[in-house]
Amino acid sequence: MPKATLAVFIILGAVIILFPVVSFFAGFRFNQSVKKEVEELFHANAAALDKGKISRENGIIRADGLNNLPPVVQKWLIQSGVTGRAGTHTVRLKQNARLRLKEDGTWMPARVEQYFTVAKPGFIWKARVKMAPLIFFAGRDMYSNGRGHMLIKLFSLLKVADARGKEVDQGTLLRYLAETVWFPSAALSPYLKWEEAGANSARVTMDYGGISAAGVFTFNGKGEVVSFTADRYGEFNGQYLLKSWTVLIKEQREFNGVRVPSRGEVVWRLDTGDFLWYQFEITEIEYNRPETY
Repeated sequence: MPKATLAVFIILGAVIILFPVVSFFAGFRFNQSVKKEVEELFHANAAALDKGKISRENGIIRADGLNNLPPVVQKWLIQSGVTGRAGTHTVRLKQNARLRLKEDGTWMPARVEQYFTVAKPGFIWKARVKMAPLIFFAGRDMYSNGRGHMLIKLFSLLKVADARGKEVDQGTLLRYLAETVWFPSAALSPYLKWEEAGANSARVTMDYGGISAAGVFTFNGKGEVVSFTADRYGEFNGQYLLKSWTVLIKEQREFNGVRVPSRGEVVWRLDTGDFLWYQFEITEIEYNRPETY
């Protein structure tokens, strides 16, 4: 075997051996970075609770304390089971999901962990997405201090997306607003304003961090959320466009005494038609765990 050919095989062999090791440590560093961000998010929320002198154990939600909300929102909160218990301050959840990046793209399975805070609204979404056998990317979407940031790394190592800016801020604020369905007591937060929008719908505006955006929740006859729709900025063909964005709820389930949407999908309403890009199923939810404060 020629020396040049032998050298190529040696290099390829070294790459094959070393790459999984490099990827493992890159994944460890990525997870540690997200863990630190979660700790900072919860610390800021705890400080907001202390500043507002809000008790983490008390603050029981009463049905007569919902009277300033539209009737359909009151019905939603009561049937969800939040009355008679303390309001939610922090949330941890897990979901199985799948997503695609374009209308005719291949569906990619994802394992997702997500963290929310309420007194100081924010979230961190962490996902490992399988693109193909032995190929994956790690994603982290964040909303904190009124600002958004999306980070995506191939093999947890190679940065392929690092998005910030006013459009990302608006998009992550609306995402937080839509996902309050998983911790309904957040509907009572002072940064939310509710208005009746029909017998089975309500318009809610979130005003926080200098950004304001609104959407409409629609409910069924039982008072369960069936959809959320808003005009949200999304990136399409390399540019941000304001498009109708809808979360459709397919199933409800009870987690730790609170009945919430457990399965659904997310659709962009584009000029070319509906783009179904994300499907999810919630598998675990934890509320107000002491170690999260």
